[in-house]
Amino acid sequence: LARVLESEARHGRGRLRIYFGASAGVGKTFAMLAAARKAREEGRDVAIGIVETHGRDETAAQLTGFAVLPRREIAHRDRALAEFNLDGALARHPELLLVDELAHSNVEGSRHPKRWQDIEELLAAGIDVWTTLNVQHLESLNDVVGGITGIRVFETVPDTVFDTADEVVLVDVPAEELLARLAAGKVYMAQHAERAAANFFRKGNLIALREIALRRTADRVEDDVQTYRIEKSIGPSWKTEAALLACIGATRGAEHIVRSAARLAGQLSADWHVIYVETPALQRLESTERERILRVLKLAEELGATTAVLTGDNVAVALVQYARTHNLSRVILGRASTTDRWPWQRHVATEVGRLAPEIDVLSMGVGGERAPLRNASTATALADETDERRGSKRLRYAWSALAVAIATLVAWPLEPWLDLANIVMLFLLAVVVISARFGRGPAILTSILGVASFDFFFVPPRFTFAVGDFQYVLTFVVMLAVGVTIAHLTARLRYQARIATHRETRARELFEFARELSGALLTTQVVDTSTAVLGRSFSAKVALLLADAENRLRLDGNDIADARLDLGVAQWAFDHGEPAGLATDTLPASPFHYLPLRAPMRVRGVLAIRPAQPRWLLIPEQRRQLETFASLIAIAIERVHYVEVAQEALVKMEGERLRNSLLAALSHDLRTPLTALVGLAETLALTGPPLSPPQADIAAAMRDESLRMSALVANLLDMARLESGEVRLRREWQSVEEVVGSALRASRPALGSRSVDVALPADLPLVEFDAVLIERVLANLLENAAKYTAAPTPISITATASADAITIRVADRGPGLPKGREATLFDKFTRGHPESATPGVGLGLAICRAIVEAHHGRIEARNRDGGGAEFMFTLPRSTPPAAAPETP
Repeated sequence: LARVLESEARHGRGRLRIYFGASAGVGKTFAMLAAARKAREEGRDVAIGIVETHGRDETAAQLTGFAVLPRREIAHRDRALAEFNLDGALARHPELLLVDELAHSNVEGSRHPKRWQDIEELLAAGIDVWTTLNVQHLESLNDVVGGITGIRVFETVPDTVFDTADEVVLVDVPAEELLARLAAGKVYMAQHAERAAANFFRKGNLIALREIALRRTADRVEDDVQTYRIEKSIGPSWKTEAALLACIGATRGAEHIVRSAARLAGQLSADWHVIYVETPALQRLESTERERILRVLKLAEELGATTAVLTGDNVAVALVQYARTHNLSRVILGRASTTDRWPWQRHVATEVGRLAPEIDVLSMGVGGERAPLRNASTATALADETDERRGSKRLRYAWSALAVAIATLVAWPLEPWLDLANIVMLFLLAVVVISARFGRGPAILTSILGVASFDFFFVPPRFTFAVGDFQYVLTFVVMLAVGVTIAHLTARLRYQARIATHRETRARELFEFARELSGALLTTQVVDTSTAVLGRSFSAKVALLLADAENRLRLDGNDIADARLDLGVAQWAFDHGEPAGLATDTLPASPFHYLPLRAPMRVRGVLAIRPAQPRWLLIPEQRRQLETFASLIAIAIERVHYVEVAQEALVKMEGERLRNSLLAALSHDLRTPLTALVGLAETLALTGPPLSPPQADIAAAMRDESLRMSALVANLLDMARLESGEVRLRREWQSVEEVVGSALRASRPALGSRSVDVALPADLPLVEFDAVLIERVLANLLENAAKYTAAPTPISITATASADAITIRVADRGPGLPKGREATLFDKFTRGHPESATPGVGLGLAICRAIVEAHHGRIEARNRDGGGAEFMFTLPRSTPPAAAPETP
């Protein structure tokens, strides 16, 4: 069904082919063009979206005869750059389009930041695309290649794009041939070839990159092989990779087999798996033996193996099925012993060879006897559990004897009316009941006791084990054989049913837990649901420790009160992102197992669990179940966190939008009456008869306050316009001196008698900016300095030029800025002293920051040495256009 759905999703979608190579110059573009030429000759509609020849004549010659789509001109830093024209390609809609350099980063202003995103849109439109890619541009290999070559590239492609491509064509040449091509100028132009040969194109680098590219391509092809085997339901293993499968059992030497397999896998640079097949016989092992096996599996995981615990009646059958499912062609088994098997029993290696002739079986020595793999944290619990199991086992055999006694008592009064054959059925019924309830061993004992009781109480001569008629001997043999067979079959079905029930229970618990977490909207709901479900599923004490803003763990909504819950161990697990405590190698004496809650973005906390039976944590299925629970919890916590973040952001956005709307509305409505007040105050001063001095002062005060209020309203309106994006910059090449002079003239009323020292270098270059807005920035900074400094205190304006920016400073010798609030002064409605009598509403600096950031600059403030404050802002610098020559 999944393959059908995937096929439907791909219907109508274009196919992607990637020409993959170890480095530049191996011939990826040339090979792509050669294949495209052949496709065109076959009648396909082929067009070239973009192909980079890098000055190579051989590659440029391949372009002849192709329809080349015009590129799109994008303005970037006073230059027009030619980029791939995505809209033109969609409009042209060829059958096959060539788009070179998959990892290319598009120029700012393009629809997508990356070219591979352009290709995704082309594929969605039903256009087949061929492209090229170097191994160092794969995201997962970027740091590996950078460590080898010493050069880190920043244009990368997600591995999912490479893995989901329909075809990958490896273009490969030996290192010597590539170096010869470089020396001949067929890779880079002559001026760049020598530098490349001394840095990236060293022989060792090229050999290493070639190996990485070959291995990555092999992994990609192996995935294709596995997909094909699944689609075609191919059973036998194909020897297409060197992966190993080691099978361990309850015999000695399992640890030696795992270590030997790890060494062999390392020598072959191959993946390896370790499995343990648990049969009904192995299910009855003592807890200490089962714990030793699980410890060996844990050791295999630590050494890098993929582990699994399988269940089945036959080890060889389960092993072969696993090997064929995962396409593993080499199996490692312990060497057969001639002393621990019956002559008629075949060794697992022999059975594997008979069932799967295509699989290679490697016989490994079992090594010397080793001490049991056990830590002190679980030894006591396991010993107690063993004693309990032994007591329970004795009780099961007692029930066997009791069942035979009950069957005898029931059959005794019925003996006159029943034939002996029917009485046998009662004893067989007892065997079935004991088999279904207590397993194979008690059932076999029931069969033996039933035969003895039938002989003693019902077969003539009665009350003796002597047999008067030889035919009853055959009855005894058949009765015993039938009883043992029934016991075996019933016990096996019981075992299989128990395993299936456990699996169904685990799947149901996961489903119900995921369903409950999906409806959680608060962190406390996630915590309560998680502790309840995990406590019920694992019969354990559970606590969730979540991280606060400082990455310190806290108990959130947990009602657990256990003094042995160690926050220090939990913090270690959180900081290192690794499990700690019980059943780990870090502080294993702790009674709790601490598992970090690893979400896609970060570790969200730690799950602390104290199971009733520590051995459960050693069983791979149980541990994977617990890890799955932890992953679901972490994802739920992260989802709730981002829901809260989104809600807060939405509230802030709505609040900002409402405030800006109110500011704009109030500003528009207030400007007209304020303008009228200013005009009326000026008219009042000019009317006759002349006003008295007190009246003239009142009229002047009315005018000044109206002007101040008008300036505040203008600031409010400007702030609303800047944040709404309505302001469009009118960038022109301007002189900094002229803008400073204009700002000084505009600020003269606010400056009063203060002197302003201007120090501008004579060689300041022209800068491209909006002169009106930058003048507003300078005026606001000057007025701000005038508000917070005494009248005789001077103010200075300086400017400096660097290679990429112009920095302008406005400084004073006033009281300076509040400590620790230098950055917050640029927020809206923020003032240096909230209760100050200095007029203003705290919008001037906010307007300055909005204007400077609109010019792609930055503004900051700091205290000066010796007292005072300094505000500085930078404007990006670029090359001004050349002046037109003067005509004579």
